[in-house]
Amino acid sequence: MKTILTGIRPTGNLHLGHYFGAGKTWRENQEKYDFYLEIADVQALTDNFDNPEKVRTNVYEITKDLIAIGLDPKNIHFFIQSKIPEIAELTVFYSNLVTVSRLQRNPTVKTEISQKKELFGNNGESITYGFLGYPVSQAADITCFEGEIVPVGDDQLPLLEQCREIVRKFNSIYGNILKEPEQLLSKTPRIKGLDGNDKMGKSLGNAIYLVDDEKTIHDKIMKAITDPNKIKKDDKANPEICMVYYYHKLVNNEDNNKKICEECKKGERGCVQCKKELIEAMNTFLKPIQEKRKYYDEHPEEVKKVLENGTKQAREKAKETMKKIKESMKIDY
Repeated sequence: MKTILTGIRPTGNLHLGHYFGAGKTWRENQEKYDFYLEIADVQALTDNFDNPEKVRTNVYEITKDLIAIGLDPKNIHFFIQSKIPEIAELTVFYSNLVTVSRLQRNPTVKTEISQKKELFGNNGESITYGFLGYPVSQAADITCFEGEIVPVGDDQLPLLEQCREIVRKFNSIYGNILKEPEQLLSKTPRIKGLDGNDKMGKSLGNAIYLVDDEKTIHDKIMKAITDPNKIKKDDKANPEICMVYYYHKLVNNEDNNKKICEECKKGERGCVQCKKELIEAMNTFLKPIQEKRKYYDEHPEEVKKVLENGTKQAREKAKETMKKIKESMKIDY
């Protein structure tokens, strides 16, 4: 059985983008691999270093979300990144194998820096060493557990390629010790926000979270962007540019969606009706997830136990890997 390694930053609850973009892939593959799922609190601190309580709280919140969508602790080693000191140690070793200019050219890093101009300043002079170097830390995450398969979206491919470069450089110097990971691409493209933005996120206020209650869902969907050319109820419209129909295709059934599409094109349905039907479909979709999550809200000790057990298992694996690495580097004193 091959090893799969993936992770998520605990900076907030899961939204639909997380679920369709990553969570479903993880759930579908949890029995096919030796599965390690990292709650990446150290990486979350790279741009939340001044708000550690937020990160700490969300370690438990996001774990409840993950279990609620069907990730089974019997199949997956849930572990906390900061509890595995071998990752930090390996990050230091790898920092000698990659140049600053290479990190600055990483497309994913460049994009994220651009998105965080308000935090770092327009000229980039306030970018922290930790933020710039997080692809090195990510390479340590993957190789510390001898990860052979890494689930990623298209936007994460440059990070995985950087990991492969580090692996090749390490092996060329110290021997063929590390495994070069392969990508497992998500079947679902990045989910758009309710406002039509290509990125869904908390800062943009365009996301539906798995924990959103019925009123919150109602208010968000009623503000969703529809075809701007549809002014009156009986105007013909193009459902393919309507975010309400976009979300219907995510959570509603195929027969309903076909009917919605046809009526929209013929001008036989209004946007308010369509939004109300989406609200109902969304609540139906989220109900079983929220019911399962409620159990873990009421039993926090079980969540802590899941993390304790998974972290213990992950630590043993990391120790084994680090022993081989130190021997190859001649620092096994």
